[in-house]
Amino acid sequence: MIEVKDLHKSFGDAHILKGISTTFDKGKTNLIIGQSGSGKTVFLKCLLGLFDYEKGSIAYDGKIFSKLSRDEKTELRSEIGMVFQGSALFDSMTIAENVMFPLQMFTKQSKSEMEDRADFVLKRVNLPDAHKKMPSEASGGMQKRVAIARAIVNNPKYLFCDEPNSGLDPRTSIVIDNLIQEITDEYQITTVINSHDMNSVMEIGEKIVFLKDGHKEWEGSKDTIFRTDNEAVTSFVYSSELFKKVRKMYLEENQ
Repeated sequence: MIEVKDLHKSFGDAHILKGISTTFDKGKTNLIIGQSGSGKTVFLKCLLGLFDYEKGSIAYDGKIFSKLSRDEKTELRSEIGMVFQGSALFDSMTIAENVMFPLQMFTKQSKSEMEDRADFVLKRVNLPDAHKKMPSEASGGMQKRVAIARAIVNNPKYLFCDEPNSGLDPRTSIVIDNLIQEITDEYQITTVINSHDMNSVMEIGEKIVFLKDGHKEWEGSKDTIFRTDNEAVTSFVYSSELFKKVRKMYLEENQ
């Protein structure tokens, strides 16, 4: 579990995060959503320890990040997996070498042990024969699966995903969503996803935090979001006619 209490973050005179408090549960897909400028990217970077913050706290399974020693912070970072928006694979490395990179950084495993682990996670993301390919030879969906394999290769307790479906077609996006949810459940990871994709919200949003102007405007699940009367949420989520129809059908079926 990740617990956030009264988090504030500013850049100069710009107050970006304004007292956010929430929890992200273990074994669930936790989504952060909101319009551009709502603070969700800054929030994610604070969770990752990339940004300091002026007030509040972030605790990872009871360990408050700001109170950890340098060595303890390094150990915590070894327990974090990250899927970047653009996959962020190293062009000069093979897919297998990309996947093994966190093992080289954070473990003392032998080369054969790292190769075995990379082989295991590549099979887990349905890429059993991609080891020797270069990232440039892989499609966008394949690159995203490689990024997920790299993120879980070190058996992380926490998995962060920044717009994992960015640039993907709808069918591939569903594949990636399902894969993230399966891995989260299978390994009981605390997964936090920064997303603008409403399909993801409706498919895998076990916990949803909606930010507006740096505040936590609403939180709930993919089921409760259908029933909320919060105007900011409904105007954001149901801006398209398709989702308006989906919501209407859901409410009619669950009266």
